[in-house]
Amino acid sequence: MTQSYDDLYWNSNDGLRLHARDHAPDAGRAARGTVVCIPGLTRNGADFDALADVLTAEGWRVIAVDLRGRAGSERAYDPSSYNPRAYADDMVALLRSQNIAKAVFVGTSLGVLVTITLASRAPERIAGAVLNDAGPKVPREALARIGKYAGKPVPPMDLVQATAYVESIGRAAFPRFSTDDWRQMAVRTFRPRSDGLLELDYDPAVIRTTRPWLLWLLRPVLWRAVRGLTARVPVLVVRGALSDILPADVARQMAATSESARLVEVPDVGHAPMLSEPEARDAILALLERVA
Repeated sequence: MTQSYDDLYWNSNDGLRLHARDHAPDAGRAARGTVVCIPGLTRNGADFDALADVLTAEGWRVIAVDLRGRAGSERAYDPSSYNPRAYADDMVALLRSQNIAKAVFVGTSLGVLVTITLASRAPERIAGAVLNDAGPKVPREALARIGKYAGKPVPPMDLVQATAYVESIGRAAFPRFSTDDWRQMAVRTFRPRSDGLLELDYDPAVIRTTRPWLLWLLRPVLWRAVRGLTARVPVLVVRGALSDILPADVARQMAATSESARLVEVPDVGHAPMLSEPEARDAILALLERVA
């Protein structure tokens, strides 16, 4: 596949060199605005390539970030900075570096927490938001499931072994994935070493973000942030129908916080939808039309 993005770098307030995939609007399309995509806990900006293809065709610039400690972004000097407040400040620094006044934010999983934290710290920076399969309340059992593999060391692998690894931890969430889908997921999850073998493409210390007691304490704050966000801008809540991270009742409560909020459920997908599914894609395009 031909690279369809430019590498974008900027500096965090604490001096880290951060990276994003910068997808320009298709040639001949009038620029309509910027969409910033924020991935999940152990994921990176490559997860949004398919969505970026759709949105750039509609005239949107898509910046898919690697959060600090992931993929092309530098690892934190202080692991305690792996938290939603620091990530949100990194997003402000990104916008400032690009002279972007505001953007539509698309957050997946941890990216949802970053987006609603940003809504509390710099609400004027958000023109609209997609909250993909996470919310203010995450069941402890789901966090425990993620904790069984996230941040845990795995030995160097070849691509066949890496493909089997990502399928083993993700098949329940993506029952319709093909072998090629899992291979592409492995490519996005691992990075090559000098000896040709693959290693996980993130700092294991990022796992601190999912500490159950911390998210439990933050629940009232996060609910206030969601209500503040949906009161100000169009918001789309996306839920995978098989998700254990975003319960159906929590998703409905999030969408009910404002008349401008919408909810879409993606069938036959768990945590978290890739957002290239027809249901998610069409709902995101509808949200962008409301923003534009």
